[in-house]
Amino acid sequence: MDTLIRGNSIDGTIRVFAAITTELVNEAHRIHNTSATASAALGRLLTGAAIMGAQLKSDDDSTTLQIKGSGPLGLLVAVTDSKSHVRGYVTNPLADLPKNSKGKLDVGGAVGNGFLSVIRDLGLKEPYIGQTPLVSGEIAEDLTYYFAVSEQVPTAMALGVLVDTDLSVKAAGGYMIQLMPEATEATADRLTEIVENAMPITDMIENGMSAQDIAFAVTDGFDMLLDNRAEVPKYECKCSRDRMERALISIGKKDIRELIEEQGEAEMCCQFCDKKYKFNKNELEEILAQAKGE
Repeated sequence: MDTLIRGNSIDGTIRVFAAITTELVNEAHRIHNTSATASAALGRLLTGAAIMGAQLKSDDDSTTLQIKGSGPLGLLVAVTDSKSHVRGYVTNPLADLPKNSKGKLDVGGAVGNGFLSVIRDLGLKEPYIGQTPLVSGEIAEDLTYYFAVSEQVPTAMALGVLVDTDLSVKAAGGYMIQLMPEATEATADRLTEIVENAMPITDMIENGMSAQDIAFAVTDGFDMLLDNRAEVPKYECKCSRDRMERALISIGKKDIRELIEEQGEAEMCCQFCDKKYKFNKNELEEILAQAKGE
């Protein structure tokens, strides 16, 4: 079962998160019918979002990650709530590239150059929006750079997705280590050494390591306390017919009237789960009555 845990060092200088998200990423692949490279890219972003969701405090808080790259995948989006329930999509889910020079899926090439945006909606008047350029397109490095530059939090993040020959996901997960202001340079150097020598996250998962095992492995030598309350990250879309009605209302009377006159019906498709919602002429006329503007 997918699991996400968090913990802190006893002295309060280190914060760690570790997640296994194999089922979550498999569900994203099933919904979007992603290629191997698209599964790896979207799966990494969804896992990163799930980990960041564990930092949210309120049930109404959310974090949205957007990657706008120049590569064939196009836009990638992942949204999480405080329970690490995530949803997302990639503009071109069938886009693929040959493996890179290391024989790995070329996620960086498929993402390309561009920007990472992080939108935190914490129930305030305006959401917090941070944006940084992509440093590699490999997702984990880009999020690490974002935390260092935009939030001034020294961070090490690893994200991985192992795709099987039938395009199903064999293993997916990630971890994030962050240093608190009280951390010493010696602590930072020791953690850097551990992360640089750690086995790939998908190898850890394939070897049967739990999220707890991973968290302890990447903080080896430090006195750590893990939270007893583990989250179960999962892919969960929040779309509904009511939300789609509100979306139609928002386009205004003019466009709704054109839908009625030209098509006599409308079909709305959710980007996150591909579920379709149909509205007949009578329903559109009721929606028109609620809309504003001309």
